[in-house]
Amino acid sequence: MRLSKEQLHELISKKLHKAGLTEDHASGVADVLVHADARGVHSHGAMRVEYYAERIAKGGLNNNPDFKFEKTGPCSAIFDGDNGVGHVGAKLAMDEAIKMAKENGIAVVGVRRIGHSGALSYFVQQAADADLVGISVCQSDPMVVPFGGAEPYYGTNPLAFAAPGKDGKHITFDMATTVQAWGKILHARSKNEPIPDTWAVDSNGESTTDPFKVNALLPIAGPKGYGLMMMVDVLSGILLGLPFGNKVSSMYHDLTEGRNLGQLHIVINPEFFTGLGSFKEAISQTMQDLNEIKPAPGYDQVYYPGQRSAEREEAYEKDGIEIVDHIYEYLISDVVHNNAYDHKSPFAK
Repeated sequence: MRLSKEQLHELISKKLHKAGLTEDHASGVADVLVHADARGVHSHGAMRVEYYAERIAKGGLNNNPDFKFEKTGPCSAIFDGDNGVGHVGAKLAMDEAIKMAKENGIAVVGVRRIGHSGALSYFVQQAADADLVGISVCQSDPMVVPFGGAEPYYGTNPLAFAAPGKDGKHITFDMATTVQAWGKILHARSKNEPIPDTWAVDSNGESTTDPFKVNALLPIAGPKGYGLMMMVDVLSGILLGLPFGNKVSSMYHDLTEGRNLGQLHIVINPEFFTGLGSFKEAISQTMQDLNEIKPAPGYDQVYYPGQRSAEREEAYEKDGIEIVDHIYEYLISDVVHNNAYDHKSPFAK
């Protein structure tokens, strides 16, 4: 199916509101999910709605959270999400970080006790849209074997970065510290497609191409990815006094309990360093330089980070966003959830 942004947003909002979220929070979650689908990151888009709806309906997300924001210094603060939907908490925390960075040059805001917050690119682009540099990291449940290990310890622990150039264009970078995010496994399952043998391992620690046999993911670049996921866990878990490592709650194990996840936003104001005009000029020059590099055999051109996602978004604006048929059927149905997630397993069916 192909839907406009507005159509998809309305379907997602209605489903989440029916599950129990306020209309405002349902709309806030839909903002982030539509952003992901519009940029071609379908693993973090509408396919997540059924999971969220089940967790909401079963009490694992606070439908009426008491958000609290506390400054702990001129450039630092803590946002407590009270186990509400992470998308809304992380967005509001970034709004506060932007205000602080505008005034003081830099802001570091820890986001405590939230649910899953979706694609981090949404939040760093909030900063870039405000002519600031944005960095965001967040922890996730253990599903990755550390380098040299046979048992999961860390999560996919993603990180994202965005910087503004001229004419509203941004360099944007959003990645899991694994070869692929768990959502990519779910996306392969939803389409009943195999995965590359470099993404994950089965229960015996052997590489697998069957997304239904995945027991753990692999860190990107071996020990380098292992080090990055450790860094993210420290910044978004230990630094905020939250559970860390294999103590982070599972996304799928018990949908009746809040997850108490952590996220960290870092926002930098170029005006306090090189000046906004010269900064944006240099970012745009970087984009142009990268585009003009001679492509390697088999490639049409070199893209700057985030360029292909931005081009997909432009194409989807014209032709509509691609949504897998069974996900569309769920969105338009009267079903809120159908116990699609197995609480006895750390992973979804």
